[in-house]
Amino acid sequence: MSKNNENKLVPRLRFPEFRNESWKDSELSKLGKTINGLNGKSSEDFGTGKPFVTYKQVFDSAKVDLSKCGRVVIKENENQNTLLKGDILFTTSSETPHEVGYASVVLNEPNEPTYLNSFCFSFRPFSLKQLQPEFSQYLFHSPTYRKSIGVLAQGITRFNISKGAFLKIKVPLPKNPIEQQKIAACLSSLDDVITAESKKLDVLKEHKKGLLQNLFPQEGETVPKLRFKEFENSGEWVESRLDDICKFIRGPFGGALKKEIFVNDGYAVYEQSHAIYGDFTSFRYFITEKKYNELKRFAVQPYDIIMSCSGTMGKFAIVPEESKKGVINQALLKLTVRNGYDTDFIKSSLELPLNQNKLLSQAAGGAIKNVVEVAQIKEIKLSIPSIEEQKKIASFLSSIDDLMNAQSQKIETLKLHKKGLLQGLFPDVNEHNG
Repeated sequence: MSKNNENKLVPRLRFPEFRNESWKDSELSKLGKTINGLNGKSSEDFGTGKPFVTYKQVFDSAKVDLSKCGRVVIKENENQNTLLKGDILFTTSSETPHEVGYASVVLNEPNEPTYLNSFCFSFRPFSLKQLQPEFSQYLFHSPTYRKSIGVLAQGITRFNISKGAFLKIKVPLPKNPIEQQKIAACLSSLDDVITAESKKLDVLKEHKKGLLQNLFPQEGETVPKLRFKEFENSGEWVESRLDDICKFIRGPFGGALKKEIFVNDGYAVYEQSHAIYGDFTSFRYFITEKKYNELKRFAVQPYDIIMSCSGTMGKFAIVPEESKKGVINQALLKLTVRNGYDTDFIKSSLELPLNQNKLLSQAAGGAIKNVVEVAQIKEIKLSIPSIEEQKKIASFLSSIDDLMNAQSQKIETLKLHKKGLLQGLFPDVNEHNG
């Protein structure tokens, strides 16, 4: 950068036609005003009536999907604020500081009076040419904005932002409104690609779901609807108790894994998140070799199946071959598949809706199932074919999983590319003012 540009507010990435034009940092109070969401409403008012944008809509997407609104009763002459095209909606509070101040922009004029939930507020620009809606959806998700909002988040159990402090935030704006359009068009085209690739992943997921329904016998049946040609005359599948298929070990209770015993490195503690997400690349807690030897009966081995059995129940993952030595915690159940059964096949069978219902019916608790009854789970029966047919089904489903994983990785790569563009296309106001 030349000396003339040293103190100028400009992004690192620039379209050639705008290289000689600078940006300015603008305080939000100079760009628009805040407007409150719904007030004075009780639970009885929701479910029917006029559309309102929910907290989840604001938190989940940078642009408001007006077709997904909730419903609220608005009485005649009731004084409530409605939304307009260009309004930028913000979450007021959250349980974590990095989730405060999430933004979602109303890109289209609502077809009817539409309202905003009471846990968010709206920022209405004075001019939609000065702060264009399509540009806003990216500006208010850029690193420079997120850094500014993070400084404002205050609280202990919940984090909040005040509207007064919010209006003092400075955001970077190109002086040429055409540059706003260009940036928005660039990022929007990338969003379209991400959306298209995400739909492909959804198609693969639905395809696998259909295969699972047809490659395994349904309730009351002894053969599946679809069968590989070499097994068409192999006869009926046989029901077997889970206790005959797997050896069960429930994680240790009684404070065996208190936080006080954890060390910075050593033998890993496998947690519920490993079963839920199937990601074994990172661990939060470790124990010493001495403690590991004391708890060796809870140790994981490659190809063990671990099951989440508290809260989010019935999620399964297979411990990979190159796994870190360690033990399961109290929120996991370890299933070691016996000889004569294929581990991948058993995992897929356990994930069938039919068997998920059986598993969850054995759990104690109300709306949240939080205790797994191992003795009863052992009695659940699975339909099992020959080991050769098990392996064939498992291999086929694995090929679908590989396609899904490759598609997921493609989407993640695109999202990383977008993150890099958001960092490069918006200058850092904090650095400029520092």
